Amino acid sequence: MTAAIFRGKRRRAAAAVGAVAFGLVALSACDKPTPLATVTVGSTTVTTEAACFDEGKKLDQGALNKCMADKSVKTVKVQPGDKVRVGVDPKMADKGWLVAVNAQQQTNQLKQTYTTLNGEQLFVNRMEQRFEKDVILSVITEDGVWNVKLELDKG
Repeated sequence: MTAAIFRGKRRRAAAAVGAVAFGLVALSACDKPTPLATVTVGSTTVTTEAACFDEGKKLDQGALNKCMADKSVKTVKVQPGDKVRVGVDPKMADKGWLVAVNAQQQTNQLKQTYTTLNGEQLFVNRMEQRFEKDVILSVITEDGVWNVKLELDKG
């Protein structure tokens, strides 16, 4: 009888060790979360993860264009006169970042963690001399792109 009890304890111990080992392997396979970008308009704040992010590896122009074209993003409504505040993780600020709207650069490279933009001006399509009803605001670093859709809300 004691031999049977000993074998049972040994099986449970082996099963417990196996479960712990499996758990550690599963955790090590998880991707590290990307830094976040935040867009605030009035009292509405949207935080987004990167559409594309490969830490430490520079995105080529093709990857950059593809990332900025991602339209499956969170949306914020902007009324005339609103300020659009964009904030980034300190790691992003250390590397430098900029803002583009519909792939048109809006700022020079920034090294601080936030900037404020004139919301109404973001909807001006300079190439076609017209207002857009919605635009994709992209936060860009050399190794990632974060997108938020802005919709013009004329009240």
